[in-house]
Amino acid sequence: MLNIDKVSRVPIYEQVIEQVEMKIRFGDFAEGELLPSVRALSVMLNVNPNTLQKAYAELERRGLCRSAPGNGRFVSAGAREIIARGMREKLRSFGALAARLHGEGATAKELHGAVDEATGAGAEGRTTDD
Repeated sequence: MLNIDKVSRVPIYEQVIEQVEMKIRFGDFAEGELLPSVRALSVMLNVNPNTLQKAYAELERRGLCRSAPGNGRFVSAGAREIIARGMREKLRSFGALAARLHGEGATAKELHGAVDEATGAGAEGRTTDD
């Protein structure tokens, strides 16, 4: 289900948010699907229920899930599109930053190298140096 790294510097509630978003994005949690309850997830992950409540509240604030009192939390209709929009916005910001760095003298090869390093990708698929 979810994998929490309790020794990570990333707070547990942020790990939960990130993983639920990824599961929605890749279709593991479908729109309208019931999310695991705070109590069940707390037991499964051995995590304080308040931490999970905080994560779920943030997911709800972002419009990715909705509460149905007495019935739990469900993935919101349109959640995948909300996540996709956020991804597109991050990519636009990334593109603007890359353009700024290029304008400040970073070569395309250096930019590709930084992306490869960040993603763990190799350079074998690239055809240009700059």
